[in-house]
Amino acid sequence: MKTKLTDVASVIRSKNSGPYELTLDIIFNEYKDYEKVKQGGFINEELICKLYSVTPDQIIKIVAFDPAKAIKATIKRSLCSGDLGETDVYGAQQHAPLLNLEFDL
Repeated sequence: MKTKLTDVASVIRSKNSGPYELTLDIIFNEYKDYEKVKQGGFINEELICKLYSVTPDQIIKIVAFDPAKAIKATIKRSLCSGDLGETDVYGAQQHAPLLNLEFDL
């Protein structure tokens, strides 16, 4: 049975991590669900590359942070925040691809 990320995470967000980087945060409701996703390796380089149309060298880091029941992924922005043609100065609208994720938990 598939579990939707939106059913097990209380926070799914994106934000700037400086003008050249974007951070994606997933904060889980329950430690057991966080641990299953972390141990299953579901949030990985391949997934982030696919969802955000980036190459592995554009992924700065994917980190699991146990005290917060959170997984964070930081990627290079395709355009600097505020650059001509850039459409999300704060990086706050970039989490949408994560909202449809489902896992076998």
